[in-house]
Amino acid sequence: MDPSRFPTFPPGRFLPGTSIEIIHEDLERGRFRFVLFDFDGTLSLIRAGWQGVMVPMMVEVLQELGTGETEEELRAVVVEFVDRLTGKQTIYQMIQLAEEVAKRGGTPQDPLVYKHQYLDRLMEKIRDRREGLRSGALDPQDWLVPGSIPLLRALQERGMTMYLASGTDLVYVQEEAELLGIAGYFTGGIYGALDDYRKFSKALIIENILTTHHLQGPELLVFGDGYVEIENGKAVGGVAVGVASNEEARSGINAWKRNRLIQAGADLIIPDFREHGPLLRFLEC
Repeated sequence: MDPSRFPTFPPGRFLPGTSIEIIHEDLERGRFRFVLFDFDGTLSLIRAGWQGVMVPMMVEVLQELGTGETEEELRAVVVEFVDRLTGKQTIYQMIQLAEEVAKRGGTPQDPLVYKHQYLDRLMEKIRDRREGLRSGALDPQDWLVPGSIPLLRALQERGMTMYLASGTDLVYVQEEAELLGIAGYFTGGIYGALDDYRKFSKALIIENILTTHHLQGPELLVFGDGYVEIENGKAVGGVAVGVASNEEARSGINAWKRNRLIQAGADLIIPDFREHGPLLRFLEC
């Protein structure tokens, strides 16, 4: 991720004694009934480092076309669209890859073929993580954004109905939420990408929540580390908390995420959920 590719926003006001950054002082608080969470990078760290799998694969595909572009030139092209489409379903990045192949005179594979090639490589990278969690050799707490379970428990105790919506394929979201011990908190449902990508989007999930439960925007609280869920939540008048998690260090702010989340409309920026108590008190949950 290249922070220089997006505007850098000056610091907002910090809630005293915390790392909770308030971007929009006028956000409406105290009416929340439903909560939507993104998964990867917001709660789960199982797939941390996925960009290091996707980008090289795509560069290899473009190199095979023999256009004369250097590896660095192709990498810059790939990083631009991978960054720009992060937060949407994985298939959108693969659709763009197919378009890049066609632009260069090649015959692209179906985007689903590229997607499954990427998933095969990713699953190999994270195999030990998944198997360790399944066997009990790894502690789920080490593969969650810090403070995730205390936050989920606190929201549950407050009577919130929670949903999980991810651009990752549904079967993996369901399985990995179980491995992390958090699936049971999402009584509203767990949603993820489908091969027929037109049948799923975070915007559709949000629209369904509002319609089904006759909600007004400020009754919906959204947590996410990606552009899409923040933008979608704000579009309907919800309150959005941007989780600018540093997935590798498990501490501190990822500057690229922070800038993207503010650009998307986030009301608050947090590094993780360690300070969920002050956060919920501020939100009047």
